Amino acid sequence: MLKKDIDSSFLYRNNLRSDCEHCFGLCCVALYFAASEGFPKNKDAGEPCPNLNQEFRCCVHNSLLEDRLKGCIAFECFGAGQKVAQVSFAGQDWQKVPSSSKQMFEVFLIMRQLHELLWYLTEALSLKQTSPIHSDLSLMIDEIERLTYLRLDFLMELDVAEHRAKVNTLLIRASELVRNQVFQERKSPQRRRKTFSRGADLIGADLRSIDLRGANLRGAYLIAADLGGTDLNGTDFIGADFRDADIRGADLSKSIFLTQAQINAAKGDISTKLPPFIARPRHWSLSI
Repeated sequence: MLKKDIDSSFLYRNNLRSDCEHCFGLCCVALYFAASEGFPKNKDAGEPCPNLNQEFRCCVHNSLLEDRLKGCIAFECFGAGQKVAQVSFAGQDWQKVPSSSKQMFEVFLIMRQLHELLWYLTEALSLKQTSPIHSDLSLMIDEIERLTYLRLDFLMELDVAEHRAKVNTLLIRASELVRNQVFQERKSPQRRRKTFSRGADLIGADLRSIDLRGANLRGAYLIAADLGGTDLNGTDFIGADFRDADIRGADLSKSIFLTQAQINAAKGDISTKLPPFIARPRHWSLSI
């Protein structure tokens, strides 16, 4: 992507969504599963899920909710699956070429991390408030995207943590630009304000009385927290754990750094407002 402006970033984000039709069921094989985290059973990395068929399709996909497989419902690869299957390995699947399986699974784990970074960077570039660093964001997207096309041996030796640290510096700056504007525009708060540290333990917390506009909830544990009906304009949710968080009636339309996986793991309804790049989960109309 040679030119990235606010409009093109939305189009680019479509490449960072799971496309199972063009994948080889990599998430169902490469990952470690724990039954306690909402997967079919405990499974070692590299072992195919028992529900994965020969066509790389999930045999219980239509009953994930009924079977309470929350881990499967929430998972998102950010488009890494189809990238590895169709680009890195040129359409050669691990069943037909078993000798490639170990390498393919390792590359998938690396690619998913790179695509996750691209997801956050692309969102940051789409925000008007981050215009002072658009050039830096665009250059970083080019750099990370280039890494996704590396030769397999180079890709497997990649120090992802080093690149994540560089990306995080930019994302922190983007977050500050967005949240500072929210603070400046906010009228006298009707609810109390609170500052949270990264990775805040908010498990089961009732947050409805707290003014969360522009809050920094990076890495927060929001498991079963009650955010119902809250205004989350400019709230930074990067890395936050949304499992069973109640966001019914909440306004997340202008929250930042949300992912589809986070929303899939939460409890919402028709009145929950979401950003335009996040799809409303189909299972929200049912009990999870």
